[in-house]
Amino acid sequence: MSAIAPRTMTSPSPLTSLAPVNGTIVPSGNEDASGSHHYPLRVYYDDTDAGGVVYHANYVAWFERARSDLLEVLGIDQSAALEDGSGLYTVAEVHVRYLAPARLGDTVIIVTTAQQVGKVRCTLHQTAWRGETKLAEGVVKVGFIGRDGRPRRQPEAWQQAFATFSPVHPITPASAPEGHE
Repeated sequence: MSAIAPRTMTSPSPLTSLAPVNGTIVPSGNEDASGSHHYPLRVYYDDTDAGGVVYHANYVAWFERARSDLLEVLGIDQSAALEDGSGLYTVAEVHVRYLAPARLGDTVIIVTTAQQVGKVRCTLHQTAWRGETKLAEGVVKVGFIGRDGRPRRQPEAWQQAFATFSPVHPITPASAPEGHE
């Protein structure tokens, strides 16, 4: 059995000093007054490998949980949309860059901001933090699809909900690169 190297404690970052709770959208402090969603979680034994370090795929799962929580906070009911056949979000791309390990017992905050909100697709930037240490960051592109699996426009109310979360405005077909409306 190997021992886990001790970690040094850092002063609380602006992220942890906000003491967010699940489903909290707080100002990010950016000059453009954009918002961000903070989703705190604790690293449990089943998140880690044999050495007590978080398994890399769990960051993707954490990012998914944070996005699902964001939708709930915005009043977007994915279950109802599934049941009535309106459609659902599906992940089209995920890019993750791992920067530092999270370990058993850590408190991690997933911060989500919108980079682009279109009529069919959304691009979100997500960062995992432990105090002032950035653990991983990723860009996730999601698309809205119908039951047939084909892209379709997000419900107008959902687009408006995203507009309240972020100053990123939906792009118009005239300004959108092909396939990105």
